[in-house]
Amino acid sequence: MQLKLFLAQFNLFTETEIEEAILLFSKKTFKKGSHFVREGEKCSEVAFIEKGVFRSFYMTTKGDEMTYCFRFPGDMMAAYSAFITGKGSVEYIQALSDAELLVIPKDRIDDLLAKSPAWIHFLKIMAEQQYLELEGRVFQLQRDSAQERYQNLIEEQPEYVRRISVQHLASYLGITQRHLSRIRKSVV
Repeated sequence: MQLKLFLAQFNLFTETEIEEAILLFSKKTFKKGSHFVREGEKCSEVAFIEKGVFRSFYMTTKGDEMTYCFRFPGDMMAAYSAFITGKGSVEYIQALSDAELLVIPKDRIDDLLAKSPAWIHFLKIMAEQQYLELEGRVFQLQRDSAQERYQNLIEEQPEYVRRISVQHLASYLGITQRHLSRIRKSVV
């Protein structure tokens, strides 16, 4: 099971702690185009992606969708700021393909935190990874060319990137679809 391997890689938990935690997750399926969370909704659960690709995006004041993140199998996912604050989400998280998630509600996470300090350490690591990813994204947008950003994405997730629409990739890269088409031709 992917989730078991994911949790075990941190070397924080006993086999029993992992098995008990897995029992707290429930399976959810999503059709392509459906949403894990929408702007304004509260996010009271965290998901582990078993299958499928998701994108996180927000709407500009002009009504344009701006994709800022993709999530792939083996990733944890939540509308993080909404999850932490209990307020409505400022983002949408949408399935770009049919998907299967394992989800755990916030109250079950709180139960795990009360049982073992290892879970506190795990959440600290997850928060640090979110911060590093966000910082890396900011630096990437300010420092790297669109071609370098595209090449990086291809290197990290080659089997999935080719299935993401040109529209969503261009939005993520901060370029037009036409510019992305030129980049794709030069990279191939």
